[in-house]
Amino acid sequence: MFSSPEEVFEKEKRYLMQTYKRPRIVLKEGKGAIVRDFFGNEYIDCVGGIAVNAVGYCHPEVVSAIQEQAEKLMHVSNLYYTEPQVKLAEKLSELSGMNKVFFCNSGAESIEAALKLARKVTGRHTFIAAEGSFHGRTLGSLSVTFGTKFRSAFEPLLLKGVKFVRYNDAEAIRKVLDEETAAVILEPIQGESGVRVPSAGYVKAVREICTEENVLLILDEIQTGFGRTGRWFGKDHDGVEPDIMTVAKAMGAGFPIGAMLAKEGIEFESGEHASTFGGNPLACATALASISVIEGEKLVERSRELGEYFMEKVRDAENGLESSPQVKEIRGKGLMIGIELTKPCSELVEKALDRRILINCTADKVIRLVPPLVIRKEELDKVISILQEIIK
Repeated sequence: MFSSPEEVFEKEKRYLMQTYKRPRIVLKEGKGAIVRDFFGNEYIDCVGGIAVNAVGYCHPEVVSAIQEQAEKLMHVSNLYYTEPQVKLAEKLSELSGMNKVFFCNSGAESIEAALKLARKVTGRHTFIAAEGSFHGRTLGSLSVTFGTKFRSAFEPLLLKGVKFVRYNDAEAIRKVLDEETAAVILEPIQGESGVRVPSAGYVKAVREICTEENVLLILDEIQTGFGRTGRWFGKDHDGVEPDIMTVAKAMGAGFPIGAMLAKEGIEFESGEHASTFGGNPLACATALASISVIEGEKLVERSRELGEYFMEKVRDAENGLESSPQVKEIRGKGLMIGIELTKPCSELVEKALDRRILINCTADKVIRLVPPLVIRKEELDKVISILQEIIK
């Protein structure tokens, strides 16, 4: 083990590619919505592994499931059947209303699979995505991700002819559809661009356009899935069924796993796609435990209730955050919340860290809060209080 945080910082700089800007703390353990650093200092985590740790850190049911499965079978080739994989596929179908599942290891991989599948079943080659979208950093997923800061260093990208249209404008999609369009890909709520919540009915209107024009609809539920928005999936707010859906993040409670789900008849055939580690027994057993906790502890309902509670507190006419001249808008659903400021928020991330609160700044001016769904109300109250202090 390392003798000090400084030793960690030094060796990280020496041996790791510098792809992340990190605060100078070393996190060592966590429980619930609390993480502890090298010296045992406690922080309320409102980043949650970027919407991953929905059931909190070291939930005993998840830990037990990992231990039990690790003693039996961690990995075996997809050339053979395993029970955890089939059980998880059945559960995902039940929760999502989708019919078929392909397992992989991350959100970006699930997007790659979705794009590949859309091309295969339609015989068409181009896609429509939204301005402000974020679907991943692999060359394929990056092709449907908006923003020069993500794309410029790696162009030309793999997919040609991707059309970006204004988010929350369904008719903008209709205007650019043509005979080469394989699919429209959308996030039900845009996370990376600042928790941008569309108008009620937007996703449903896009679904109707895609149906009318015989174009597939891909919904990216990687960040919005598994209770984050107060519903099992973001699509459930509008009662929409996509043709293809991607999930990851909270499904595995911190263990890497992703999946692409599709409707009957929209699927790969033998040999058309594969993933060595995708759907391995350990990952699937962990995901089944995570979903069991979300169900058993009613975390979908809890996300909705705590999200409403948060909004009520911050929108209080006299003392709420929304009354601050520094705050432009507060938006979100469930425990996926964005606080847009009138100036960059990186300095506030540091101030919150000093007060033992972990928050994330995205889209330059938006504080994104995606805490574990098990966060206690008193912890959320402390977060609100400190945010009020550092912003005002």
